[in-house]
Amino acid sequence: MAAICALLGSAGQLLFRLGSATVTLSPWTWIANTRIVGGMVLYGLSAILFVVALRHGRLSVLYPVIATSYVWVALLAHFVLREPVSPVQWVGLLLILAGVTLAIRS
Repeated sequence: MAAICALLGSAGQLLFRLGSATVTLSPWTWIANTRIVGGMVLYGLSAILFVVALRHGRLSVLYPVIATSYVWVALLAHFVLREPVSPVQWVGLLLILAGVTLAIRS
């Protein structure tokens, strides 16, 4: 469930990025922006599901899985937004995954 939370939060970030082009300091530009609102909904759903996951698991195991959101965001940015990912960034993403793997096995 924590992995789903990480994915939902990452999708929310993608929607925030897509909606950011049209927001201003006016609250109405936020409320009327379906991408921003959608991102907030995904973030909220992610938080609710994470609380449910915490009822059944240990924080020290579940929270590192949330760190995979960095990987999900990079992949979404690369494949959806066509943002470049450098070789060093790919190595960093692999190190994050390795670290999460180690953290959840202990």
